[in-house]
Amino acid sequence: MDFEQLFKNFSNIKIAVVGDVMLDTYLFGKVERISPEAPVPVVAVQRKEQRIGGAGNVALNTVALGATTFIISVIGADTDGEQLTTLYNSQNINTNYLVTSDYRITTNKTRILGSNQQMMRLDTETTKDISTKEEDLLLEQIKNCIYTNKPTVLIFEDYNKGVLTTRVISETIALCQQHNIITTVDPKHKNFFAFKGADIFKPNLKEVKEGLNISIDEININTLGVIHLQLKEKLQHAISLITLSEKGVFYQSNNQSEIIPTHIRSIADVSGAGDTVIAVASLVYATTKDMKLAAEMANIAGGLVCEEVGTVAIDKQKLLKECNLLLN
Repeated sequence: MDFEQLFKNFSNIKIAVVGDVMLDTYLFGKVERISPEAPVPVVAVQRKEQRIGGAGNVALNTVALGATTFIISVIGADTDGEQLTTLYNSQNINTNYLVTSDYRITTNKTRILGSNQQMMRLDTETTKDISTKEEDLLLEQIKNCIYTNKPTVLIFEDYNKGVLTTRVISETIALCQQHNIITTVDPKHKNFFAFKGADIFKPNLKEVKEGLNISIDEININTLGVIHLQLKEKLQHAISLITLSEKGVFYQSNNQSEIIPTHIRSIADVSGAGDTVIAVASLVYATTKDMKLAAEMANIAGGLVCEEVGTVAIDKQKLLKECNLLLN
């Protein structure tokens, strides 16, 4: 495989990411005393960082690999929404199709870290489903993006925050099918079986067990093949891509299936790894239509980001080097 050429080809791909966006705020400081008001540590804040989280992290990964990327979601008419939009624009993520709502607030997860240890997390968010009016506006923006830009692939990134309703999901998949756009899904439990007719369905093993309400004693190619058939019965999707934590990833496309074992890594933080896996798998499959290669590269990418602290996008040059080393 000529990976240098493959990575160059990523720049020909357009990707739309639809789902729950969020702002990640980090307050870093020192803990040197206990509060006299209550038995809690006092964090003397020294530094504040704001980063792109949620579905935006998928977009960060596809942009990092060179794909033209559009983020489509609903944000609040607030300073967090403005800050998130500014961060997207600074990373060359297209924000033309964001919907701003006066009735929702932008999700902001604030992590307070004292002496390199997370002390607390504060979540500011609305988790109820978007209204019918907001659905109308969001679907209109999805149509506008598709008609204007003709993306190669549309990624659903669900965090159960209310943007991806059953109506938004079903109408978007139908629209993508009409326009021959590949649809890939990173699901959560609430809408687990709403993504009927998608091309690639990427849950993790825990989500599959909960979704299908099953218990598995042994993870092997046969048990995972049965799971794929059970999922397919409900979803009528084409390809299953199931992440297996330290055991790697499993994929099944038609009669082709394989468990791709993980590569030995020094794990620092697993947060955001699923975002990287769906981003890389979607981009590689859109470019090559080779699901084995997509799963192998996504498996490597997911491991690489786990070596970094915090949620980070994949490093293009590191991934290229690893693919040449491990897959050639």
